[in-house]
Amino acid sequence: MPDVLTRRALGRATLARQLLLERSDLPVTGAVAHICGLQAQTPHSWYTSLWSRLAAFDPEETSAHLQERRLVRIAVMRGTIHLLTADDALAWRPLLDDFILRATRGAFGRHWKDLDLDAVAAEGRVLLEERPLTFAALGAALEQRFPGRNTSALGQLVRARLPLVQVPPRGLWGRSGAVAHTTAEHWLGRPLAAEPDLPGFIRRYLAGFGPATVMDVQTHCGLTRLKEVVQGMDDLRTFTTEEGKVLYDLPDAPRPDPETPAPVRLLPDYDNVLISFADRSRTGTIGTEQSVKAWPEHGPVPGTVLLDGTVQATWSLARAAKTSTLTITPFRPLTAAERTEIEPEAAAFLAFQAPNDAHDLRFDPPW
Repeated sequence: MPDVLTRRALGRATLARQLLLERSDLPVTGAVAHICGLQAQTPHSWYTSLWSRLAAFDPEETSAHLQERRLVRIAVMRGTIHLLTADDALAWRPLLDDFILRATRGAFGRHWKDLDLDAVAAEGRVLLEERPLTFAALGAALEQRFPGRNTSALGQLVRARLPLVQVPPRGLWGRSGAVAHTTAEHWLGRPLAAEPDLPGFIRRYLAGFGPATVMDVQTHCGLTRLKEVVQGMDDLRTFTTEEGKVLYDLPDAPRPDPETPAPVRLLPDYDNVLISFADRSRTGTIGTEQSVKAWPEHGPVPGTVLLDGTVQATWSLARAAKTSTLTITPFRPLTAAERTEIEPEAAAFLAFQAPNDAHDLRFDPPW
């Protein structure tokens, strides 16, 4: 009979694999690969994900990796922009092509009626490989070739059919720019994987997020009908949750003692460790009235504070008159010891985000 893993044991395993039990000495590119990429649809907040995981994180180095094309921001898992290594972008995007097309068709398909989708994609490739374009500019250019069509629907069709990367300066630390795109093949100078490796992708997910159920895997990537694939992977080890759900994992992946201390960590909106599961309770993001208030089903996801390995507060950062104020809003009254534990991490976070500002740390009353 498979071993039972408690919720706390699952949480500690996930934190270990996501480099959140101890800051890692891995280089940035190695860390991004190790944690299976970062959700990165916002221009800059995902830098906090790396700062919280790496011992000597330099955001300018990460910007250099984007400029030098070792890292890219590309729509992959769940059809959302992620930060990936160049190798993973080329390997994983073909696995998600059908999902991204189906999801886009649901929103824009009515505008594609009687449209030659291959012709639109081919024309889009030519335009985007001549120079990076925003979707507005791409749609306007395509409408000249396909007159009378909805320009947004044309641009989104190309996004669904082609692997597009957001190009710098968008996403660079302390800088920004238009949301311009080109194809991954053109930007990286290499083709996509000719034979996508779904079992290999699942193993990478388990290495970064496991142990996990089949539904967890599907929630992470957006794919469905993975049960037979996972069950056919004979090298995986199985466990069960306290509720009896089957968990799959790599045999030699770290599964720390559930009582392993977990340090305070500040995570940004949309950090993968909080949303890459069908059941988010391993990190405490659902299950209480307070956490439901902080974690709306729809709408912006807040920055969160991990305390003893689970989300127990949110944070917000405001800048005014050369002063940066970090406000921590706990779900419950904090003990003096818990506040003392949070304060040095919060101070380090302020120094990272605003090194030239005066710093102010505040604790709001709990909800």
